[in-house]
Amino acid sequence: MNPAPPLRAITFDLDDTLWEIGPVIRAAEARMEGYLRRHFPAMAQRLPAGEVRRRMNALAAQRPELAHHVTALRMTVLREAAHAAGDPPQAAELAFGTFIAARNAVTPFTDAAQVLRALGARFALASITNGNVDLAATGLADLFRIRVSAESAGMAKPHPAIFHLTCEALGVAPEETLHIGDDPECDVAGARAAGLRTIWFNRPGHRWPGPGQVPIHVRQLSDLLERLLPGGPNS
Repeated sequence: MNPAPPLRAITFDLDDTLWEIGPVIRAAEARMEGYLRRHFPAMAQRLPAGEVRRRMNALAAQRPELAHHVTALRMTVLREAAHAAGDPPQAAELAFGTFIAARNAVTPFTDAAQVLRALGARFALASITNGNVDLAATGLADLFRIRVSAESAGMAKPHPAIFHLTCEALGVAPEETLHIGDDPECDVAGARAAGLRTIWFNRPGHRWPGPGQVPIHVRQLSDLLERLLPGGPNS
């Protein structure tokens, strides 16, 4: 068996890997709902708590070409609700602006910047996300050589093409690349299928849900420094 080639690049998932996203999304949804109640009450009546997400999921199932584009899904739902309520089209844009400002207000884990800087001194770093966060708003954008989203790539994880596109942009082969993320299917299984090495970021300490071999996993980003800087991972 030929030895694995040297590791040259690391790709990172963002939501729930570099910061916790659940509370942020809930706060952003609540802020948008409050804005609609104050300024567009007829539209708000059509979008009670959780209704936007429900409609986005239904729309993604009906229109697979939009499934990777969470911004387009949300805007479509908001525009349809504004039209049904008799509100001006601008109501959708204003509601989305309220949501996305709060959605971008993430707080990176305390060790995120330090770990990215240390790894970036040795490896080419890229981010790969299915979400629509503005990485510049997080203060971490400059730590990545390449930033890829499902919206910009035209496909979402776990599709192998989004990993291959990122490797190509970095100028490395998949087998020279390590992907780190929290989602067993989108991050671990997807990256494995694309030929990348993987580390599962398992902050909550869950059991591996499978299928497939239990991956190398860490519970803190700082654990990556011990694993990767001395000699690299075995994946």
